[in-house]
Amino acid sequence: MKPLRKLYDWVLHWAETPYGVAALFILSFIESSFFPIPPDALLIALCLGSRKLSFKFALYCTIASVLGAMGGYAIGHYLWYNSAGQFTWIANFFFDHIPGFTQNAFAEIETQYKKWDFWIIFTAGFTPIPYKLFTITSGIFNINIPMFIIASVVSRGARFFLVAFLIWKFGEKIRNFIDKYFNILALVFTALLIGGFVLVKYAI
Repeated sequence: MKPLRKLYDWVLHWAETPYGVAALFILSFIESSFFPIPPDALLIALCLGSRKLSFKFALYCTIASVLGAMGGYAIGHYLWYNSAGQFTWIANFFFDHIPGFTQNAFAEIETQYKKWDFWIIFTAGFTPIPYKLFTITSGIFNINIPMFIIASVVSRGARFFLVAFLIWKFGEKIRNFIDKYFNILALVFTALLIGGFVLVKYAI
């Protein structure tokens, strides 16, 4: 865990430099395809430094993350298999070096896509589930691109704007709450949202 902690601290240090906004955009972009640290930590630090710009920071995060998601989609669609139908060196690199990106997880996701479509992408975008795992597999399994983009915009936007709103509204005193409970609340919210739609579907 020490390498990840060092990486986390490196991400946070950008908030104390003149390049914080540029770093936020770049990190949000690459996190959607391969970078292991979510941009939330840097987003929170920047929002705390300038609360009136919180929603602008969230917008940058959302735009960059969705663009990065499209990059992840392209990796899966064009670079995952070679002409012989075997994993390329890029695929093997992800399996060997990207946390959470295992061959078992990869095999399981195809089943989940067939069952949940939009919701599996929304869940990955809003919750702490590694989003990159789903952006790349979306390209591999040829998920409908407009649906993929809409799900990405809604889920990533909801996540980042919620964080920005909490900081804008409550400031430093909400920071520990976000660090401790945000991921749990995101999972509960998503479960309730999906469960509600499932109930409506079967009720109708």
